[in-house]
Amino acid sequence: MAVRQGLTNIDGKLPINTSGGLKSKGHPVGATGVSQAVELVRQLRGEAEKGRQVSNPRYGMSVNFGGFGNNVVALICAKE
Repeated sequence: MAVRQGLTNIDGKLPINTSGGLKSKGHPVGATGVSQAVELVRQLRGEAEKGRQVSNPRYGMSVNFGGFGNNVVALICAKE
């Protein structure tokens, strides 16, 4: 429902996958978490590439699973 309504688009209420996702980066398996963290910080700082910058982001979240799903890291960051 949210996807169909455009809520998850870059200009939507809840932008998701603002970098284009891991496949757009060649799926750098070992660097996945770092890549997600960098995107999150760039968005919060207003430093994302033109056309991908979320308007006035206040919070960001990144979740990464590793191994056989037994390694999980979640980052929740806020803009001060």
